[in-house]
Amino acid sequence: MSFKIYTKTGDKGKTSLIGGTKVPKSDVRIDAYGTVDELNSYIGLVNDHIADPDTKLLLKEIQDRLFTIGAALACDPDKETKLKIPDLHEADITLLETNIDRMNEELPVMKHFILPGGHVAVSTCHVARCICRRTERLCVGMQEHNMFIEPLVLKYINRLSDYLFVLARWVGHKLGVAEIPWKPRV
Repeated sequence: MSFKIYTKTGDKGKTSLIGGTKVPKSDVRIDAYGTVDELNSYIGLVNDHIADPDTKLLLKEIQDRLFTIGAALACDPDKETKLKIPDLHEADITLLETNIDRMNEELPVMKHFILPGGHVAVSTCHVARCICRRTERLCVGMQEHNMFIEPLVLKYINRLSDYLFVLARWVGHKLGVAEIPWKPRV
């Protein structure tokens, strides 16, 4: 049985959270989980440019965690849902930290700010990092508007942006691409 992709329920600028609450599509919660979706798509693009099988596997796992985060953000925290929404765990953050440390062991010490670029794989990692930072800002904005957000979500998103930065450097290092130092005008 096939279903239609369009429902026509959003034609007037409203959408439903998990739990049924209708909100404007401009709602900060919608913006936050939409940006998580954008980040997830870019993580897929990063994965398409990576050759290392262990990194590819981790990126798929990160995409799964981003679906978990998107689902959590899409829920109305004031309503009980019939759906079983998966949870993040502290071990998900530890996994990112372990991989950051592993990659950093192979990298030269950073002695300057670096400009994104040098190879499409490196640049794509940096774009994903920037989207991740925007996601974090939106989630913090939710907190500032007294909207519930699971603290582990903020922690994971923060650590993920660190991971993506180190991944960009590590990918460049593995490809033999020199980092581009930022040389400020003075």
